[in-house]
Amino acid sequence: MGALWSSRPPSSILIVGSGVFGLATAYSLSKNDTFANTSITLVDRQPFPAPDSSSIDTSRIVRPDYASKPYANLAATSQNLWRTTFAPEHYHENGLVLSASASSTPYVKASLENVGSLETCRVEELNTEEDIRRVSRIEGKSGETGYVNWSSGWVDAEGAMRWLRLETEKLNRVTFVTASVSKLLIKHATNTVNGVSLQDGGKLEAELVILAAGAWTPSLLDLRGLCKSTGQILVYLPITDAEQTRLQSSPTILNMSTGMFMIPPSRNLLKIARHGHGYTNPTTIPHPESSDPDERITVSLPYTAINDPTQAVPEEGLQTCRSFLSDIHPSLSVPSRPFTKSRICWYTDTPTGDFLISYHPTYKGLFVATGGSGHAFKFLPVIGDKVLECVMGRTPEEFKGKWEWPKERVLEERWEGDGSRGGPVGMVLAEEMARRRSRM
Repeated sequence: MGALWSSRPPSSILIVGSGVFGLATAYSLSKNDTFANTSITLVDRQPFPAPDSSSIDTSRIVRPDYASKPYANLAATSQNLWRTTFAPEHYHENGLVLSASASSTPYVKASLENVGSLETCRVEELNTEEDIRRVSRIEGKSGETGYVNWSSGWVDAEGAMRWLRLETEKLNRVTFVTASVSKLLIKHATNTVNGVSLQDGGKLEAELVILAAGAWTPSLLDLRGLCKSTGQILVYLPITDAEQTRLQSSPTILNMSTGMFMIPPSRNLLKIARHGHGYTNPTTIPHPESSDPDERITVSLPYTAINDPTQAVPEEGLQTCRSFLSDIHPSLSVPSRPFTKSRICWYTDTPTGDFLISYHPTYKGLFVATGGSGHAFKFLPVIGDKVLECVMGRTPEEFKGKWEWPKERVLEERWEGDGSRGGPVGMVLAEEMARRRSRM
């Protein structure tokens, strides 16, 4: 079994990854007196902010609207910090419309029940297409039933990450390193991890390694059946000053049947995206835990605009986004107004949609914080403290059985998720890109 917390904090901690889990953990460590004598290093493959990190974007939804009560409660706690002390200048409370087709409402119903019990939430049920149209301020339609939570909102994601990085730097406790990690330093004789190897031949060593590399985590640890990386579609449409004024105070709209959503525009840019099952990118790599260089495994890994600067969303994704925009705002969806930018954002999914925040069951000195499953960003104000609670062996009671290392690996075709995903299943990025090229 992996080494659990003892009464003595580690003398040194190395965090791999500067996304939501990694940077938030570095910030929490820097503020926690328990780790006052611990040296803290954070390594990331790109200079901050990494342009292909999922947390570096124009916007992310902030909502306590969850079918799972523990996440609803934790999100509500996080949201109170967004409103007050945690980058409040980047937070906007416009409301959120959660809609669905009449035959696809279990998640919406459970979410409504949970937020209805929160004193901080103002909700209104929407029982018809006209109700949804009126509240969403859309021209067309999106779903047949749902509700609006006027106490939900959205945040400028890149702005908030820059704010957090600056706040962490002010504490002067973290050594930031820009370098690509190639492998964990595993002593197989003792099943111990004591650092990482770098692609330039160097090493970074520490008593405790916290692996928080987001969608790149499966390249450094065998997470087959536990986590997989999926690519999600985002597109952006420039809008006029008048359109910005008209739309900027509208609520976010999220259709739980299709996974499609639109966040209110910012800086004359409208974002359309899909919270779906995503694209996989099967990649054969040397087994990250093996000492045999010839042993290989195949896992889904991110393929981003850094790998290919010409990368764009596949035709399937573009057409889906165009169709959604045509449904909700047909006046904006005309051939003379193309999307000027698109992006594939990489999630780290788990079989149940729960985070993976746990010591490794085999390797001493290795802690894993990943599995954001497309919904971690809203927890940025609180997730670092929660990671530290788990590091110190105090997993929050309500998340016991959710965040620990799973007892078994689950075949991907049997993954149930958390019920929040929409759209097609089983798409492979290379196949979708090939279809796009064949039409050119």
